[in-house]
Amino acid sequence: MATAKSSNPNHANKTQCRNQAKHKFCRRIGECLWKDPSCPTVAGKKRAFPAGPHGKTKRIKLSTYGALMLEKQKLQFYYAISENQLRLAYARAKVGEGQTPEKFFRNLEQRLDAIVFRCGFARSIFAAKQMVTHGHILVDGKKVDRPSFIVKEGQVVSINAEKSPNIADMAKTSAGAAIPAYFEIDLDNLKCTLVRAPQLDELPALFNIMSVIEYYAR
Repeated sequence: MATAKSSNPNHANKTQCRNQAKHKFCRRIGECLWKDPSCPTVAGKKRAFPAGPHGKTKRIKLSTYGALMLEKQKLQFYYAISENQLRLAYARAKVGEGQTPEKFFRNLEQRLDAIVFRCGFARSIFAAKQMVTHGHILVDGKKVDRPSFIVKEGQVVSINAEKSPNIADMAKTSAGAAIPAYFEIDLDNLKCTLVRAPQLDELPALFNIMSVIEYYAR
């Protein structure tokens, strides 16, 4: 069952602080990583500029190193993972056959939390992580509570509507965004099948994954 929302004002304040911190980076780059309509960078918002006392001034041109780091940070923020997790995904991508950029992307995009978000079951990557860690997500009918779990081709990610009715209702109302072509969605039964591995050209246009690889290979 989903946990009821707390009426504690401290809880509300903490949630607001987390949301502000989440979008602080979006303000820095001038656009929302997750296309969230509540983000200050969305057209018409009053704070579509970097945070801080000098936020409204002209943006500083980055050095080559700074530009590479920014691309790394964008990827890290989008998937809401730590530096160690991103570095590990890159290290694994360098091993074995195949192109490093494509394997790097798949190591991120095939994470369970990313799939729950990208298939439309959650409104944000942060909500997707909570759904996984709280035990609401199944893979091939078995509960998996690790956001970093890598979903393989042919596996089915689902929500048990009987055990998690509130989560199931939220997932159905969250659906509607553009769904990547490598998913097959059964919204009525809240099932998502990874029908094939994601291709590099399906990476959100916001990122330059080659810059991230250059950052780690330097």
